[in-house]
This record gives sequence, structure tokens and C-alpha cells, in this order.
Amino acid sequence: MTNLDLATSYMKKAVARLGILDLLLDAEDYSDVVREAQEIVELALKAMLRRVGIDPPKWHDVGYILVENERLFLPDVAKAIPELNRISKSLRRERELSFYGDIDFIPSEEYTREHAEQAKQEAHLVVRTARSMV
Repeated sequence: MTNLDLATSYMKKAVARLGILDLLLDAEDYSDVVREAQEIVELALKAMLRRVGIDPPKWHDVGYILVENERLFLPDVAKAIPELNRISKSLRRERELSFYGDIDFIPSEEYTREHAEQAKQEAHLVVRTARSMV
């Protein structure tokens, strides 16, 4: 299996999961929209890294690696990298909280439709950018 094969596989998974966001949103399961959006973003960014020959690490926020390797990307993609990095970092912070919550933070009560809509829009932006190169 090559980096391109893995990149393509990651993109297929990311694109397939985009539809799940609408189902979760319709069910008013806003915290799970945020969690799933983070996973979609992670897959898409790791596909981008694999596409340029970088073996991504096994952690969740890889946006900074795109920033460090911006020169490997075509100009149209490179100019989007700061925003992709911001999205990755933001959703990474929400990953555990949106899923597990905390003693004083019940995910199903704390996340709003606005949070979910923003996460969905960000996931779509990242996938569109990644698809332009994978």
C-alpha cells in the first residue's frame, strides 16, 4: 500500500462521514456533530499529508504539520493551510469534551445548534480543500 492509496482511503472515509453530520444535526445531537466533525477533519488533513509523502503521527491535531510543510502544497492549497490549522486545533480541543463531557459539562446540554453548524461547515471546508489534491 502506498501513501496515495492511504490518502485515497482516508478521503473516502471523510467524505462518507460528512453525511452523518446531517443525520446527527437532524436528531439535535449537537455534541456528536462536533465530535464527528473533528474526526472528519483529522482524516482529511492526514490524507493531505500522505498525498505529499508525509506519514502523519497517530494523534488528532496535525494542522501544524501542514503549516511546517506548506512548501509541499500547491499555492491554492497552501493559502488555506492557516485556516485548516485553526480548524484542526479548535476541533481537537472539543474532541474529548464533546464525547465524554466532564463533571460540570454535560455535552448534550452544552453544545448548541450553532456549535454543530459551525463544526459541520468547517468539516466541509477541510474536505473540499483536501479533495482538491487527493
